[in-house]
Amino acid sequence: MTDPNLEPSFNDRTDFENAQRGFIGALNPCIIHAQDGRVVWNNEEYNFLKSECPPTANPKLWRQGQLSSIQGLFEVSKGIYQIRGLDLSNMTIVEGKEGIIVIDPLTSVETAAAAISLYRQHRGDRKITGVIYSHSHIDHFGGAQGILPLAKTHDIPIMAPEGFMEEALSENLYVGNAMRRRAVYMYGNALPKAPDGQIGCGIGMIVPSGANSLVPPNVSIFKTGESRVVDGVRIIFQMVPGSEAPSEMNFFFPDHRVLYIAECAVHSLHNIITLRGAQVRDAKAWAEYLDESLLLYGSSSDALCAGHSWPTWGESSITELLADQRDLYAFMHDQTLRMMNKGMIGTEIAEVLKLPPSLQRKWHTQGFYGSINHNVKGIYQRYIGWFDGNPAHLWEHPPKENAERYISCMGGIDEVVRKAEEFSQAGDLRFAATLLGHAVSFDPTHANSRKLLAAVFSKLGYASENATWRNFYLTGAREMLASQGSRPGGKPGYQLKPTQTVDQWLTLLAIQLDGLKAGDADFAIHLHVIDEGKWFRVNVSNGTLTYRVASEKAQLGANSSLTLELSKSNLLSVLHGEQQKIPVTEGDWSLIPRLLSLIENNELAKAKKAQL
Repeated sequence: MTDPNLEPSFNDRTDFENAQRGFIGALNPCIIHAQDGRVVWNNEEYNFLKSECPPTANPKLWRQGQLSSIQGLFEVSKGIYQIRGLDLSNMTIVEGKEGIIVIDPLTSVETAAAAISLYRQHRGDRKITGVIYSHSHIDHFGGAQGILPLAKTHDIPIMAPEGFMEEALSENLYVGNAMRRRAVYMYGNALPKAPDGQIGCGIGMIVPSGANSLVPPNVSIFKTGESRVVDGVRIIFQMVPGSEAPSEMNFFFPDHRVLYIAECAVHSLHNIITLRGAQVRDAKAWAEYLDESLLLYGSSSDALCAGHSWPTWGESSITELLADQRDLYAFMHDQTLRMMNKGMIGTEIAEVLKLPPSLQRKWHTQGFYGSINHNVKGIYQRYIGWFDGNPAHLWEHPPKENAERYISCMGGIDEVVRKAEEFSQAGDLRFAATLLGHAVSFDPTHANSRKLLAAVFSKLGYASENATWRNFYLTGAREMLASQGSRPGGKPGYQLKPTQTVDQWLTLLAIQLDGLKAGDADFAIHLHVIDEGKWFRVNVSNGTLTYRVASEKAQLGANSSLTLELSKSNLLSVLHGEQQKIPVTEGDWSLIPRLLSLIENNELAKAKKAQL
C-alpha cells in the first residue's frame, strides 16, 4: 500500500488555479475539423472527466486529465498568451510592436489554424512577425502551415535551435513504422475516450489526427546567451540539446520577465526513454540544463510557461519548480548508476528505486508521462545496453520459441491459463500477464488465454498512474479481444518526401533494401542533383546500399554503371517509380527499376518500369 504521507495532497488546488488563471475565452464547442469534414480534435469527448474518479482509473491520473483538458486562450503576462487544450501541445503568442511572435505552432495544420483564430477572435487580427520552434518534435512545429501557408514567401524570422531541420526530419525516419505502431499504444489513439478508456497522455490529452507540415526555419540559434530583437521583443536563448529532444532551446523574455522552458520542466516527470521508441535521453545533461536555467533566469522570472501543461507564477514557485525538476532527473541518473555499480541490473533497480519524500509529495514530479520504472531502465540501457551480464540471458530463444518450451514444461496451454488465473486472483497481475503472454505467443488463437490476458491488461491499466502505461495496457486488452492479426500499426514501406534531403532518401532506401534478395546485385549509379550542386554515388553490393557525396564527379571514385543528371524533384519521381524522361549521361537505365525491385514493400515500383 502507498503511504499517504508520501503522496501529494488532493486538497492542494494550486494547479487548478494556475490552469484557469488568465482565462480569456474558450473554443465552443472544442471540435476541430479537417477540410474534408473529418474531426481531427474533439476535446468535448473528455467532458466525463468533470465527474468523480471511477474505479477504472487512478485518481491522480484522473486529476491530471482534468487539468490537461482545460482549454482556451489564457493570458500568461501582459503581452504573452497561451492557447491550451486544442492539441497535445500548447501554442504561445508574444505580442510585438507590429504583430505577434508564435511559439511552437502545435502538431497539425487544423489545430494550429483553430488556435490562431481563437487568439485573433479575442485579441484582434494581428499579423505574424516571427515564429520560434523550441525543439525538433512534431507536436511543436507540425501545424506551421496552419499559420504560415507554405506557398507564401515568408520574410519574417522563423527561428529554431541548431540542427533543427536534420533532427525534425529524421526523428521518425529510420524506424518510423515501428515507432508509429508503438505510438498508437502509447497515446491510446485506438481507445474510446471514456472512464474505462483513454483519459489523456500525461502532458496533454491526445495527438490530433490532422495534417502535419513544416515551414523550414531561416534563422538558427547556436549558443546560450545569444539574443535577438523581433518586432521590438527582446529574446535571450539557452541551448539545451540532448535534453528532451536532440535539438532544443529555452528562451527568456527579459522585458516581460517570462521564461519559456520548452519541454524541459512540465507538470509531470518526463521520459528519459519513451515507450514509443527513441534514443535514450541524457538525464545528467537534462539536470545540468535545468540548473543553468535556474541560475540564469530563476530570480528574474515572474512567470514560467512551456510547450505542455500550465504556467507557474512567482519567483519562489518558479525557482522551486526548476530546482525540483533538476533534482528529479539528477536523482534518477545518479542513483541508477550507484546501484549499477553495486551489481544490480535495470529491472532490479527499477523495482526498488523510490524518490526522496520531498519529491514524492510534489504533484509536478509524479509519473504521469515518464515513470521512475521505465526511466531507470532507460538510463541503464544508455550506459550498459540490453545485456544484463547474466550468461543465461545472452542467447535466449525468441518469444514464440520460448513460449513453446514453457508451455511444454508447465503441462500444456490450459494448465498455464489455469495457473495464470490463480495468480490474477491472488493479485499478482504482473506474473499472470507473463504466463498469459507465453500462452498467446504459443497459440494466438486460444480464446481463453486472450480473454484472460485482456482482463489482466485492463486491471493493470486501470491502476496505472502513468498515462502511457494505461494506454499501452488498455490498447493491448482491446487487441486481445479483437480478431487475431488486428494489431494496430503504420503502413509498411518507405515514404520519400520532398522536405527530406537526398541523403535521407538514400538512407531510407538502404534501410528498406531486401538484403537477401539483393545478395547477388553488384552495380553503382552516379547521380548529379543539379539544383543542389551535389554528386552522389549509390553502390549496391553484398546485399547493401551505400552511398557517398561529393561536390564533383571526379571525387566519387570508381566508374558507375549508370549516370543521371537531374533535379531533386525529378530524382524523387524516379525513386517513386514514376515514368520520367530523364537524360541519361551514360550507362544502363534498366538499373533504376532493378534497384526499385529490391526495395521491400515498394508498391509504387511493382509492375512499373520507368522509360526514357
